[in-house]
Formats: sequence, C-alpha cells, structure tokens
Amino acid sequence: MKIAMLARNANLYSHKRLVEAAEERGHTLDIINTLQCYMNIASRRPEIYYNGEKLVGYDAVIPRIGASVTFYGLAVLRQFEMMGVYPLNESVAIGRSRDKLRSMQLLARDGIGLPVTAFAHDAKKAGDIVELAGGTPVVIKLLEGTQGIGVVLADTDRSARSVIEAFRGANVNIMAQEFIKEAGGTDIRAIVVGGKVIAAMKRTGAEGDFRSNLHRGGSAQVIKISPEERATAVRAAKSMGLAVCGVDMLRANHGPVVMEVNSSPGLEGVEKATGLDIAGKIITHLEKHAKPNKTKTKGKG
Repeated sequence: MKIAMLARNANLYSHKRLVEAAEERGHTLDIINTLQCYMNIASRRPEIYYNGEKLVGYDAVIPRIGASVTFYGLAVLRQFEMMGVYPLNESVAIGRSRDKLRSMQLLARDGIGLPVTAFAHDAKKAGDIVELAGGTPVVIKLLEGTQGIGVVLADTDRSARSVIEAFRGANVNIMAQEFIKEAGGTDIRAIVVGGKVIAAMKRTGAEGDFRSNLHRGGSAQVIKISPEERATAVRAAKSMGLAVCGVDMLRANHGPVVMEVNSSPGLEGVEKATGLDIAGKIITHLEKHAKPNKTKTKGKG
C-alpha cells in the first residue's frame, strides 16, 4: 500500500513508529505536512497539491491532525475522502471527537457513563452551572483545551464562579464537570482499534496534580481493565465513529465514566507501558480495511 500521513512533525515518536511499522510490512508511508497542502476544489475532480506536485496513487491516509489545526486539517482530509482515499479515521468522526460538547452529547445520547456535565453561555449563570455539576469541588474545562491545558479544579463556590467568569470574560467556551474524587488523580486510557480494546494503561498525575496527562509529568503503567470498562471504551469509539482512538475513563463509584475520546492518541506512553506493538496493529487494520471509495461519509458533514 501507499499510505499518506497528515502530520506536522515527522520526529514525534508516534509518527516514526507508524512509518517503521508500515515499512516493516512492505508499505510506503509518506508524511505530509497538513498546512502545506493546498487544494483544487473542482467539480467531480478534487485534487490536493503538496510541494508543487499533485498527490496521487494513495490507498489510505492516516490523519494525525493537531488540535490547533483541526479546521484546516479536516478540510484536507475531506479532500482525500472525496478522492476515494481510505481514511484511518473519517473527517466527520474526528470533528465529533474534537468538539468536547458535541462528543459529550453523543456519548450521553448512547447511554455511556459520563461525569455530570453542565454548560452555559452566560457567566451570570455560574452558580447554577456549578450546582448542576454537583457542587464543589468542580472541574472547569475549556472546550478547546488539550493535553490537560485549560483544565482547572475549583474547590469552593467562590473560586468556581471566579474561574467561570474569568474564562467567559475572555470569550472562551467552558464546561463544568463533576469531580470524581475516588479516581484519586488516576485515569485509564484504553486504545481501541477496529472495535476492540487492544491495550490499556493507568495514568497517574504528577504529585499534587489531579490531571493525569503524561505531557504534564504523569506516569503510566499497564493495567487489566474490567469487562464493563472494555465495553464502555468500545461503545465510546462507536459513538464517535472512530476506527482508532484512545478512550480516557475514570473509575467512579458507580462505574466507568468517559472523560474524552482522542482521535490521535499518542503511542509512546502506551507502547512503553504495555510492550505492545500498537503501531503495527494500526497498520494491520489498514491492510484489512483500506479499499477505494469506502469512506462512509465521502467528505460530507
């Protein structure tokens, strides 16, 4: 197969591993800088250009689109889809997962366990938002935040109102979520590929930090997850429509709750914690499923 990967940094561990895994299996994988693509949106003749040349002959595309370039990245991916190239994750599914509010609404619609979540536009409703989320302590999140950035734990009603009013004063959208105290600063990331959990790790936050992101100094270790946690991760991936994703869950007293579904999960932490060849399993999934014009949405949505 000839595979394109939309990514801006070829030196990231995840990207190097995917290239390595593809080449080990006899495929060609080209890393294409998402922002340097440009498109000809012509009737029935969609084209993508890169470094002055038209991109042709690709069997599959792996979108590793950074959160900061989601809008343009999805436009490029939709163009690949309209050209009949098979996407590892479809543009519509990535768009759902990147919109924190929409993803929560879809997960709630499908009956998947979630922390109690409240959202409002008017900062004057700060008190009501906190009350809806179960009172303090409460987690306040920027809808556009990633990797633990823009996530605040407010311990008192006064601090919660101050944070909400400050965020809304900066004209950014936020949501308030129930704080799952019993999780103890740890979460579970389950890697789902093709409707199956292929790996799971427990992430623990740095000393004094309730966020467990590895980018924020957290640590990871292999973990055996329960059948309920496994089923929750698979259902969350299906709700988003993602073939490959990382599902982040907390262990609440009433069962697993999903915090986020990540359409471009990092591979370094989970491969090193579990010793598994996650990159190889992703390429194997492409081998089984990549066929021309197989995109369900064909760039729509």
